[in-house]
Amino acid sequence: QVHLVESGGGSVQAGGSLTLSCAASGHESSSYCIGWFRQVPGKEREGVASLIGGYYTDSVKGRFSISRDYAKNTLYLEMNNLTLEDAATYYCAAGDCGRIRTTLKSQMKLTGADFPYWGLGTQVTVSS
Repeated sequence: QVHLVESGGGSVQAGGSLTLSCAASGHESSSYCIGWFRQVPGKEREGVASLIGGYYTDSVKGRFSISRDYAKNTLYLEMNNLTLEDAATYYCAAGDCGRIRTTLKSQMKLTGADFPYWGLGTQVTVSS
């Protein structure tokens, strides 16, 4: 079992920055790969970033940066130059690294089905 808790969400103006954190715990948490997803009500969940393959969805490339502190077992998502389109609930999720890597190679994106463990999410609001 892996337990994930996101934090760091909030309200910012367009052009601002936020850094999200995802604290992972559980017996096998350090052996899983963790990625970031986001979802807007009424829209499909979107994979945002993963350390595997240095993956970023196109719309955040050059603005978002993912990192992991293995000593703290915490994943971060630094988000800069936020736009209105970045407003969403952001989730971190954990899954088998091999499976995630295979999907990235074949589909060129993160797929939620590869991640059995999810946090409850943190809200990011961007205003103009």
